Amino acid sequence: MARYVEDEYEYEDERPRKKSSSGSKGSGKKPSGSKGSSKKSSGKGNGSKKSSGGKGGSKKSSSKKQQAKKQRRRIIIFIVEIIILLIAVFVLYGVLTTTKSGKVDLDEGDIIINDTVKEAQETTMKGYRNIALFGVDSTSGALTKNTRSDTIMIASINQDTGECKLVSVYRDTYLNLSNDSYNKCNAAYAKGGPEMAISMLNMNLDMNITDFVTVGFAGLTDTIDALGGVYIDVDNSEISHLNNYQLCIAEDLKRSYTPVSSTGYQLLDGLQATGYCRIRYTAGDDFKRAERQREVLAAVADQAKKASLPKLTETASAVFDETYTSLDLNEIIEMLGSVNTYYISDTAGFPQESNRATGTIGSKGSCVIPINLEDNVKWLHQFLFNDYDYEPSATVKACSDQIYKDTNGYLK
Repeated sequence: MARYVEDEYEYEDERPRKKSSSGSKGSGKKPSGSKGSSKKSSGKGNGSKKSSGGKGGSKKSSSKKQQAKKQRRRIIIFIVEIIILLIAVFVLYGVLTTTKSGKVDLDEGDIIINDTVKEAQETTMKGYRNIALFGVDSTSGALTKNTRSDTIMIASINQDTGECKLVSVYRDTYLNLSNDSYNKCNAAYAKGGPEMAISMLNMNLDMNITDFVTVGFAGLTDTIDALGGVYIDVDNSEISHLNNYQLCIAEDLKRSYTPVSSTGYQLLDGLQATGYCRIRYTAGDDFKRAERQREVLAAVADQAKKASLPKLTETASAVFDETYTSLDLNEIIEMLGSVNTYYISDTAGFPQESNRATGTIGSKGSCVIPINLEDNVKWLHQFLFNDYDYEPSATVKACSDQIYKDTNGYLK
């Protein structure tokens, strides 16, 4: 078990600049899609129980096994795409060379899932697989813990339709770290690794996550270049910051770079796309940066679908070597043939724009505050699962009350 300490994890960028005070547009729109009440899957994806006794038992058992195998194939195929795409989101400052952690078996007993959510797995959340995606703020290769999660996302997969929705959880959001201490949520990974970070998401958001992928900077530029780059619409306010960021990254990698010289929709190479993901000092600040990260991920998804099977296999193997994950590479490599089955239909940020504020919360520093966590969780379940009548758990309500008590006095 991780040892929890109450250190403050302030976020630092590589170059001090003045922040803009203006906000960004939110993406909390009403989604479309299926209800997600699948009869095929319970969301676990771990196989089926053996049937026993009586005539026809063998046929029933075989049918259940085939059904479970098909379900697992769908999950693994999507995960292949996610691993390939995530590398474009998690942009750091140095190449991770000291830790190649690969697969880890998490003890699910150490991961918190709220009681009412366990019941929801058989109702509104049935048929969905939810995976935590972390990009860690480390230049030393530490992927397991003691490093901040620069990017936090949830990928929610409808296993029947292949539809995926992505939600960025803003790294400075003031939440329960899962041990009844409240701080910026990116401190959870630093304090207790993926177990604590997943528990933080599950406790505050009424999720049922048990799988994760953590990615550092290693291989980012080469992965995007291998896929032929990505198409991004760059505006005038972004060019100077994009070039400054890719200059810093190029110096770390000891390679040359090509400055972006014009605005508009254009093909960016690996270094340029990495620099674009890092832009923070324009209107919208960190909210806009999270939006850019989702934009790049969607753009890489488009490019990945054009890549050949050998190229995808090669890329997945290279990326996996620089990840820390609960998923298995051998299974992933076997299932690469149907990567086009899955697609990203919508993305958003949490907390949603109409129900969040920013402020300095004492020694915790500048935070993103969910004005009403309970209402934000209702919105989240509507967005991810098309559940318009969701009632948050008692745990979420308690966290919501505590966040209000802790932050209300600091807000204007």
